[in-house]
Amino acid sequence: MTEPLQRPLGPVMVDLEGTELGDEERRRLLHPQCGGVILFARNYASPQQLKALVDAIHGLRHPRLIVAVDQEGGRVQRFREGFQALPPLGKLGDLYDHNASDALDLAETLGWLMAAELRQYGVDISFAPVLDLGHPNSSVIGDRAFHRSPDAIARLGNAWIRGMSRAGMEAVGKHFPGHGSVRGDSHHELPFDRRSLATLEQHDLVPFRRVIQTHLAGIMMAHVIYERVDPLPAGYSKIWIDRILRGQLGFQGAVFSDDLSMSGAHSVGGYPERARAALDAGCDMLLVCNNPDGAETVLESLGDYLDPVAQLRLVRMHGRPGRLPDDLFQSAEWLRAVQRLEAFRTAIEGADSADLFDPTTEKLQ
Repeated sequence: MTEPLQRPLGPVMVDLEGTELGDEERRRLLHPQCGGVILFARNYASPQQLKALVDAIHGLRHPRLIVAVDQEGGRVQRFREGFQALPPLGKLGDLYDHNASDALDLAETLGWLMAAELRQYGVDISFAPVLDLGHPNSSVIGDRAFHRSPDAIARLGNAWIRGMSRAGMEAVGKHFPGHGSVRGDSHHELPFDRRSLATLEQHDLVPFRRVIQTHLAGIMMAHVIYERVDPLPAGYSKIWIDRILRGQLGFQGAVFSDDLSMSGAHSVGGYPERARAALDAGCDMLLVCNNPDGAETVLESLGDYLDPVAQLRLVRMHGRPGRLPDDLFQSAEWLRAVQRLEAFRTAIEGADSADLFDPTTEKLQ
């Protein structure tokens, strides 16, 4: 068996084409500027295949590359067959309006279940939870958000993160400073938010501020221009990352760009310009997805780039061993969590909100 290559984590997270590592992909993952891999539905066939793929990625280097996925629940859940089907976070917000205590308890349970299942197969992080406001203007966020209320989002987000932490996974809140109040979808266009900083501080920034004060190891930036704060998108903005996020909010964790291949990231030029702008603004890790040539260009453009502080932040994003019960899927904690999820999912599917949340009924077990 080949010994892992001793090499610090670089600042680029790339994706893969299929369910196994190809020779070209293996070479890319060994590049000094690579630091992680993000997996999509196309990279998943079964839990056993996922474990083999993650083990192969982790076996390439030391410290091991960070393996990530978007496993929020609802419409953004990359691994489905063989995994628990998680509800959209907004369903927890619906419950919160009728029974806040039950909603917070269930959020922690489902955060644990999501993270425990991924950690069982070696995945380090899920890019979750969404801390954006659930404003009806935003179709791309919508029910991915817990709620429209900043206070409710902060409380549910902290509960979800507590659950993740118990399973040995750090959380990555997204999309700072808030994507939920703009109509445009940054996958396809560059959205503009024309509100003042004072307004943003009273609304969209509240969940991030409160969760940071509790515990948050990672944040993903939004490809949105908040034009009364900075003419640059937030992910390229020193004002947002250095002055506000790190300076005013005191965030000490890892900052992830959103995907540099998205339309909302195109405003500063080609892939090398996007990478340099994001790093100069303060991002620690750059995502480059669905464009192997773009990923290759970014890796090569960075030359001998080195940021020891960013490397320390990124190493802390590795999944923590020893946090899960032996024989996880037969453990009492797992079986209770699955039972609660199934009861909640059945209630969502089988009753309207008035019936589901009638205060005279028993709590969901």
